[in-house]
Amino acid sequence: SQDQFNATSYNAMAMAIISLQTFTGMWINAFIASVLCIAWVKKKNFNSNEKILLVLGCCRFWYLCITWVYSLLSIIYPQCFYVYPMPQLFASIQSFLNFSNLWVSACLCIFYCIKIANFRHIFFIYLKVKIDRVVPWLLLGSVLLSLVIGIFIYSVIDEALWSNHNSTTQGNFWKLSIKMDEHIFPVFFLAGFGFATTFMAVISSALLLLFSLWRHKCKMQTDSGKNISMDAHVKAMKSILSFFVVYSINFTCSILTLVYATKKVNPVAFLILVFQYAFPGVHSLILIFSNPKLEKTLRRTLSCVKCKVCMR
Repeated sequence: SQDQFNATSYNAMAMAIISLQTFTGMWINAFIASVLCIAWVKKKNFNSNEKILLVLGCCRFWYLCITWVYSLLSIIYPQCFYVYPMPQLFASIQSFLNFSNLWVSACLCIFYCIKIANFRHIFFIYLKVKIDRVVPWLLLGSVLLSLVIGIFIYSVIDEALWSNHNSTTQGNFWKLSIKMDEHIFPVFFLAGFGFATTFMAVISSALLLLFSLWRHKCKMQTDSGKNISMDAHVKAMKSILSFFVVYSINFTCSILTLVYATKKVNPVAFLILVFQYAFPGVHSLILIFSNPKLEKTLRRTLSCVKCKVCMR
């Protein structure tokens, strides 16, 4: 029928767009992880910034991979999600990787702020001195907290599906969506809290660094020479403002995803999904061009690929 043909065409177009974004994002994050791993093996040393970027690249690569598999199965073989424990397993793994991605990237913004901003408060000075020792614990805490949330989401969805199975076997089909919403509400609340926490961390880092830049500029107005600290402030500010813009879009899409989660697929929900798939790739691309080592390696790689293509 015509409706079935339209649905098939829509699914094919959606999968093509999602696949293009996913594989691009996976390539970008795999590039970050591989370059940092090679540098780690060569120099046997790893600074805090590189540790955060490596964990972030790995989290985003696997998040995009798992999410793409989920989208593919949802379109070509949705029956597999009726098999235990596929729905709760995918939701749990996606949640773990997504929250790891968000919190590790928030840690990166906090790291830039503490490392570059200049404040005389004793607590800030203490953090600046100890930040290299704190970073591994921040990363470990982010991953462990994301793991706890993933396990919690698995148990909540498992309980919701079990409750709905019992209700439908008794013939109460009209209660299915109501019961599901009641059980899934804690997941929505937890997801919204997690999104808001990471967004506030990025906003706070951007505002603190902006304030530090303004104070430093006022002090250096009489100095006509080039100041290294000023350049570091400006460069970090550009990066964090870029993060802020991308995070604002991602935060809005994440909240809208919670709004449309209980509704049927529609063009608005698909548009939100497209923006969410673009976030890991776009943000990682900004990170590459904010890092001289990664940018230089990327340009060299692209030039080699271009030369090989031209030779053919």
